[in-house]
Amino acid sequence: MFFNKLLEVADEIVGIDRSAEMLSRAGRHPQIRYIEGPAEQMPFSDASFGLITVGLAFHWFDQRQFISEARRVLLPGGWLVIYNDRFMGRMTGNDDYQKWNREQYLMRYPSPSRNKQTFADPDALAYGFVPSGFDEFVHEVEFTPEQLVSYLLTQTNVISAVEAGREDLQSVATWILNSIRPLFAGTEKSFSFWCDLQFLKRA
Repeated sequence: MFFNKLLEVADEIVGIDRSAEMLSRAGRHPQIRYIEGPAEQMPFSDASFGLITVGLAFHWFDQRQFISEARRVLLPGGWLVIYNDRFMGRMTGNDDYQKWNREQYLMRYPSPSRNKQTFADPDALAYGFVPSGFDEFVHEVEFTPEQLVSYLLTQTNVISAVEAGREDLQSVATWILNSIRPLFAGTEKSFSFWCDLQFLKRA
């Protein structure tokens, strides 16, 4: 659990999300509290935090507004860490899954539009942050067919289709499970994720 790592360096963690449903599903811990609201308008005093992390969300923000807000609530010398962990649609040892992902899943549930603009070093400097590192790596996650379905149901590809009323969540889950089960020779398979992290220090 990502929060376990944060708790090694933080006395308190505050999670913020504009979706009440997402917050209702978040893990509970006595040192963690949650607030509903937009990342671009955080209900915190100036210089409240030493670290802000953004996971798999920066591309949905008004990025310039968020960066200004992050600088406001960070202490001088505080850190902003932006990371993504992208599902690559590849099953280790079975190219048929990648073909299904490309030709069936993504055709049926295309990725909704998002802000793909890179937040480059000159942008960071202009908003009062010092670019302080970048890292990227590929890692593997094991899923059973049922676990993979649960994960795919959290993707915006599926969520946007359900919210638009084109399908209901249960029918999506049934279609995905019936489609992928033949691709699993055993109970678990490994899938590739590509993670990238950007480290910014508040000037």
